[in-house]
Amino acid sequence: MSHATAVKRPIGQTIKAYVALTKPRVLELLLVSTVPVMFLAEGGMPNLWLVFATVIGGAMSAGSAASFNMYLDRDMDAHMRRTEDRPIITGQVSPRAALIFSWVLAVASTVWLFLTTNWVATVLSVSAIFFYVVIYTMILKRRTEQNIIWGGIAGCFPVLIGWSAVTGDIAWPAVVLFVLIFLWTPAHYWPLSMKYRDDYSGADVPMLGVTRNASQVGLQVILYAWATVACSLLLIPVGEMGIVYSVSAAVFGGWFIYESHRLYNQAVRGHAPRPMRVFHASISYLTLLFVAVAIDPLLPF
Repeated sequence: MSHATAVKRPIGQTIKAYVALTKPRVLELLLVSTVPVMFLAEGGMPNLWLVFATVIGGAMSAGSAASFNMYLDRDMDAHMRRTEDRPIITGQVSPRAALIFSWVLAVASTVWLFLTTNWVATVLSVSAIFFYVVIYTMILKRRTEQNIIWGGIAGCFPVLIGWSAVTGDIAWPAVVLFVLIFLWTPAHYWPLSMKYRDDYSGADVPMLGVTRNASQVGLQVILYAWATVACSLLLIPVGEMGIVYSVSAAVFGGWFIYESHRLYNQAVRGHAPRPMRVFHASISYLTLLFVAVAIDPLLPF
């Protein structure tokens, strides 16, 4: 039920509501995968203005996709504890205003990236919005348990955008990182679907955590975690990575795999699984790995 009222809200509260539409936490993760790739593409310190321009454009693009998602999922969000405090549900932002905001960000990000980067980065940005809004939110999310696999492609685009902003094209190191995030996304998100199984079930969304039992989900998380780490190691020869990245990929990857196995073992032994450990570990893993991606080109070894 909407809690909208005719009372005029303070400007600060209104701004906060619109910022919430962009899913800032997801936004941070996307940008973490954009900037380090620019260091790798440059082979050192990239042009700081270009980094700034790409971050601004990427933030608006990702924020647009998130806002469209909240607009389209507002019926479902109203029935889930995890999302019942989102701005459209609470009435802080009307559906119409959210839709307009989404389109404004989409257009602004496209124009901004075209003027400040290049057409390749711009096309990739538009493609990312399309994948998240149309392929994931409108087509896959409510129809298949494989939704996050293919819909998650949208979250892979920032690495291509960052690379192409620097070079004007796409090369194999960027493709490897694209595939890495593609493989990482299910291992990251499926534990969350276990945690909020009842929410997704009540909203009739066929996330894997709803359609499969805990041990089956845990096994899938293990497989994707191993595949993610293997892909991260592939970047060493493809991207000619040095010791910092190589050690980071092995150590942090080992930790990620350990946590995924821990989740599976808890499930098969009949213990209450703790999926959020894997969820948070996956975020830390990706963040630390991409920090290593940024640092590695700056060092002579």
